[in-house]
Amino acid sequence: MIEVVNLTKTFKKASAVDQVNLYVEPGEIVGLLGPNGAGKSTTIAMLSTLIAPTGGEVLFNRKSVVKQPSALRKVLGVVPQEIALYTELTARENLQFFGSIQKMPKQLLKKRIEIVLEQIGLENEPKKLVKHYSGGMKRRLNIGVALLHEPEYLIMDEPTVGIDPQSRNHILETVKKLNEQLNMAIIYTSHYMEEVEFLCNRIYIMDQGRVIASGTKEEIKAILSSENKVLLKLEKLSNQFLNELMKQPEISNIEGKESIVSFSVAKETNFLPMLLAICEKHKVLLKSFQVEEPTLEDVFLHLTGRTLRN
Repeated sequence: MIEVVNLTKTFKKASAVDQVNLYVEPGEIVGLLGPNGAGKSTTIAMLSTLIAPTGGEVLFNRKSVVKQPSALRKVLGVVPQEIALYTELTARENLQFFGSIQKMPKQLLKKRIEIVLEQIGLENEPKKLVKHYSGGMKRRLNIGVALLHEPEYLIMDEPTVGIDPQSRNHILETVKKLNEQLNMAIIYTSHYMEEVEFLCNRIYIMDQGRVIASGTKEEIKAILSSENKVLLKLEKLSNQFLNELMKQPEISNIEGKESIVSFSVAKETNFLPMLLAICEKHKVLLKSFQVEEPTLEDVFLHLTGRTLRN
């Protein structure tokens, strides 16, 4: 098991990670979420022994990774957020190069390259130069490099950023297979809540260097168990209507764009008479409304005041 205990990182007196605690058990997929600047990448860099913490500890099987990083490095694969490939080489040449760096035996490396190419769906494109690959193909090869030595733990830092839907789906299905078929534990960061819903067993939400919520998807959603989300479709949205809604103490998390308005309201609140009165006052035609259970993104907005993609 990997454990993070009071992990802290300070850069020039600015705290990037502040007293973070989390754990990852064998065979589970853990989501690490947060907006840009939340401290996710710095946490991952310390977890993967790339940078040393200012304070706290990373433990692998109850032994210090800071003092003895080699034990974790042997069983850890890292898929960085930025593409880390040699574009003038082919997929097979890239895998050969990175496997050689890890001093893998030649016969084992040769076998692993063929297996990995099939796992990432590039078995038919091994001789094409990487510079001619699509963004999605580069992302898949980036993952392949991390899989060469058959890691027990895999860190994936936003592996689907900027790629086409087909490659994105392939990556998500690959992650599922790695977890289910090989019992590989995965730490997965993403800005896409639907990916987290699909993949993760447990979730940590970070903001401003701290973990502000953690638990299963159901436990995270239960933070807003007393609220519902209301979606309004209007003929035309006016600022006066939106400002009037914001004055109502019963509702919160109000957002308006074009003809759509959303807000949160306590489940026991009878908001309809108030809503109709405001519509009539400001001559706004309400075309439809629907009430939804809270989503993970609703919880994030509730906790941080920002949507996840900001």
